[in-house]
Amino acid sequence: MCLPPGVTHGRARRRDTLTVRSLLALPALILVVVILRDAFETIVLPRRVTRRLRITGLFYRGAWAPWRWLATRLRDPARRDTFLSYFGPLSLLFLIAFWAVGLICSFGLLQWALGSHVHAGSGGVGFKTVLYFSGTNFFTLGLGDVTPTSGPARLLTVLEAGTGFAFLALVIGYLPVLYQAFSGRELHISLLDARAGSPPTAGEFLSRAARGDMAATLADVLQDWERWCAELLGSHLSYPVLAYYRSQHEHHSWLGALTMVLDGCALILTGIDGIEPAQARLTFAVARHTAVDLSQIFSVAPRPRADRLPPEALASLRRLLAEAGLRTREGPEADAELAKLRHLYEPYVESLSAHLLMPLPPWRPRADALDDWQTSPWKE
Repeated sequence: MCLPPGVTHGRARRRDTLTVRSLLALPALILVVVILRDAFETIVLPRRVTRRLRITGLFYRGAWAPWRWLATRLRDPARRDTFLSYFGPLSLLFLIAFWAVGLICSFGLLQWALGSHVHAGSGGVGFKTVLYFSGTNFFTLGLGDVTPTSGPARLLTVLEAGTGFAFLALVIGYLPVLYQAFSGRELHISLLDARAGSPPTAGEFLSRAARGDMAATLADVLQDWERWCAELLGSHLSYPVLAYYRSQHEHHSWLGALTMVLDGCALILTGIDGIEPAQARLTFAVARHTAVDLSQIFSVAPRPRADRLPPEALASLRRLLAEAGLRTREGPEADAELAKLRHLYEPYVESLSAHLLMPLPPWRPRADALDDWQTSPWKE
C-alpha cells in the first residue's frame, strides 16, 4: 500500500524531530548530575573541594568581580561597606535560584527528549508547556493541568518531584546552619570592642590586658581565640560564602580579628616579660593555618604589600606597651624574629584584604580613636 507523499514526508519529519530531541537527553542528564553534585558539595559535604571547574566557584568568581568593582567606585567607606554587605546574602539566594532553574530546565529537556508524553487539555504540547510541567513537578505543586501519559514520563515526573522535595529540604536546613555559624563568629568579634578597640589592634589588646591586671589570664583569652580560629577555619572551609558576610559594625571584620590575633601572638612570641609564650604559640599556629587555607579557597596568592609596621611604628608600639607596664624584647635579633613571624601570615591576610575589600587593622590605635560602645548616633 502506497502512502501519499505528504504523509510520508510528515512521518519523516516527525522521525527527524524525535531524533533531534533524543540527542538532548544525554546533555540534559549530565546537567542534572552536575547541578546535584555541586549542590551536594556546597551544602552537605563538610570539606573543601579543590576542583576549580565548579558551578558554585564559577558563579562566585563571576559575580564578585563586578560587585567588587562597583564597590570601589563608592568613596564613602560607610556606603561601600553597606553595599558590600549585601553581596553575601544576595549571592546565596541567586545561587539557589540558579540551581533550581538549571534543574527545572534539565528535567524539562529530558521530558522533551522522551517525546513530550504529557497531556495538556485541548491545547498543544510545546516546549513551553513541558517546561511549565517541569516547574510544577520540581516545586511539588501538583496542579494537575498537565499530566504524563506514558511510563517513562511518569517515572521522570516522580524522580523530579523527589529531587525537588529533597533540594528544598536541604536548602531549608542549610540556611539555619549558615546563620548559626555566622552568629558564633560575630559573638567573639563583638567582644573585641572593649578588649582591643575599634578597629581591634594588637597593641591595644595587650596594653588593656596589662592595665586591667589580666596578663595572668591572657593564656585563657588566647585559648578562646585559638578555638575561635579553629571554628572559623572549619565553618569557612565548609561554607565559603560566609567569608562575604560582613560584621555588623564598619570597624570590625573576621579578617581584622584574625589579623589582630596573629599580630598579638607574634609580639608575645618575640618576647614580653611576664607573659608565657606557650599558648600564644598554639594560637598563632591555628590562626596562621586559617589564613593560609582561606587564601587557597579564594585562590589569592600571597603578595606582600606596604609594610604594616615600619621601624618608627614599631618604636611607637613598644612605647605604648611600655606605658602599660609591658617590657618587650628589643634589638636587631628581636626585630628580625618579629619580621620572620610576620612574613608567615601577613602576605596571606593582605591578599585576602585586597580580594574581599576588608581593611586590615593597624598595630596600634590612633590617638583619637573611640570604641564603638563609646559612640552614639545622637552624639551623647
